[in-house]
Amino acid sequence: MPGKIALIALESAAKVGRRVDQILSEWRGGERFLIPAECPRFSSGEGKCVIRESVRDMDVYILVDVCNSSLTYQMYGETNRMSPDDHYQDLKRVIAACNGKAERITVIMPFLYEGRQHRKTTRESLDCAVMLRELEMMGVHSLITFDAHDPRMQNVVPLTPMENVSPALQFTQALLTEYEDLKIDSDHMMFIAPDEGATGRVVFLASLFGVNIGMFYKRRDYTRIVNGSNPVIAHDFCGSDVAGKDVIVIDDMIASGGSMLDTARQLKDMGARRVFVFSTFGLFTSGLGKFDKAYAEGGFDRVFTTNLVYQTPELKERPWYFSVNMDLYIAALIDTVNKGSTVHDLTEPAGKIRQMLELYQTR
Repeated sequence: MPGKIALIALESAAKVGRRVDQILSEWRGGERFLIPAECPRFSSGEGKCVIRESVRDMDVYILVDVCNSSLTYQMYGETNRMSPDDHYQDLKRVIAACNGKAERITVIMPFLYEGRQHRKTTRESLDCAVMLRELEMMGVHSLITFDAHDPRMQNVVPLTPMENVSPALQFTQALLTEYEDLKIDSDHMMFIAPDEGATGRVVFLASLFGVNIGMFYKRRDYTRIVNGSNPVIAHDFCGSDVAGKDVIVIDDMIASGGSMLDTARQLKDMGARRVFVFSTFGLFTSGLGKFDKAYAEGGFDRVFTTNLVYQTPELKERPWYFSVNMDLYIAALIDTVNKGSTVHDLTEPAGKIRQMLELYQTR
């Protein structure tokens, strides 16, 4: 049986760590589980990890947000913003600082490091696969991630448990709570995939809601590469008429947001009544200005993303934005895994979504 829970939250996930610790404490009689740890850096940019309490024979859970762009460090007198590479290095330092004394180590990495580059097409690196092998080699027992860009990455480490968790239940709950006038049938609602890669997510929810789906096909210019990828020329729509319907666009992330806004604008031009966006990770790498402008012009109605990655205070104040809180879900995963129970009901939420929809329709 695994030992007592030890929760280590890197600075990138410090706020989530404190909230998860509070939830676990309420469930387990007031005991606290958060262990202080820090990753100081020398003026040369080199770093290390120091864990302030023993983790011997403990069931260790390490929280890290590799997308937290708000953190900085000093190097040769200059301020440097922490990149995903820096956060990943700090994660390895924490694992190394455990010194092999922990009973079991589980890494909770909501945004899978380098997961967007999930296959090799030419002479290029495959960093996500290398990361998974490194964690396995360092003694990590299991990895919990959310809505991986391509879940087949877990094939890299077939003997290491890797839970790829969907936040579909929390998105459904948020939508049904915020909007009481939804008509859930094929005549009034539709789910949309912004590209072929999002089709699986769309089919899953659409089948539970009992509505149709549509898909946009991204036509790209494969003769050139801009910012690491082939630029999108146009979005071509495949599906039935969306006129007068509430449409829900689902994807794993919003990076710059250009493709998502173009998709939403086309749906509005085709007569969609309301356009809602579900995206697990809201990165907004090009700022919020283009979303403000599109919202003011009626280009979409609401964007839902989770708090699994860092959210700026400015983002949370936007009238078009809704933050889906996942703290309780993370705490439930830790509690369940520590007890040695199955996480099937948490990672496969179809039954709970059906119950929620039945209650909404009855109400």
